[in-house]
Amino acid sequence: MTNSVGSNRKEKGAVAAHGRPPGPSTNQAEKLVREAAEAAQRRAYQTHPDVVALRVEQVRTQVDRLCWAGITLGLGFTMTNVQAFAAAGAAVWSLPWLAAWLLDPTVSLVLLAILRAEQVTARYQVQTGPWVRRAKWLTIAATYVMNTWASYAAGSLSGIVLHSVPPLVVFVAAEAVTDLRDKLTEAVTAAFMNASALNAPKAVHQQKAEAAKRTSRRRRKLFGDYLAEARAAWSPDVEITPAWVRSATDCARGLSPRLAAALKSEVERSPASDATDDSNATPESEVQQ
Repeated sequence: MTNSVGSNRKEKGAVAAHGRPPGPSTNQAEKLVREAAEAAQRRAYQTHPDVVALRVEQVRTQVDRLCWAGITLGLGFTMTNVQAFAAAGAAVWSLPWLAAWLLDPTVSLVLLAILRAEQVTARYQVQTGPWVRRAKWLTIAATYVMNTWASYAAGSLSGIVLHSVPPLVVFVAAEAVTDLRDKLTEAVTAAFMNASALNAPKAVHQQKAEAAKRTSRRRRKLFGDYLAEARAAWSPDVEITPAWVRSATDCARGLSPRLAAALKSEVERSPASDATDDSNATPESEVQQ
């Protein structure tokens, strides 16, 4: 009875041992495999040209909004200073005072029109003429002069610094935003070019070259193989040296002197054998004569 109970316990223990769940190492390996597959799939989606183009367009929209907001605020700040410069102490609500408010929008609207046109041309990487940049610089320079004239006349250093910052920021933003749009377009183009280069079918000669490389990797190169390559690459105007043998066959530095000596001996023997053949052939020709 006791033996039967013990055997039953052993059988239960064996069943429990066989039904034990896999250890932590197996679970960790499976988890790493799943994470690697998910990472590869995520990387494939992230590098897809359409996804890259979508992200670049989102960044382009953010850059445009921020730059336009900064340019608009900067021009709005300069408007009051330009109005005071144009009014020249005229009475408030008088006709000259009201007309002075039109001066800054006249210059600012031209600048905004140029920047808006450059936004489209930079998107499609179309080069504009020199007059576009001249007009942009002229409008910004006019805004800067009218904005800081009173401070220069009064000799106020703080006023010059205060009224110089907004026009200079507008100028830098106007120059930078065009280059940024151009580079964002290049990023999309580069993504499509890389994708097409990776997915393009390989040429026939490239496939043959890769197959030959794989074959050469599988078989070990012997001394005779290196010597045959050096013999095929040699020409009469080439001086046989270990350095030349290394460059022609890509062999090891220790093997190149032996290859150079063997090839040099072959080259020296070939003229001697040719001369011997000529000397042996001369009596026969004389006998025929």
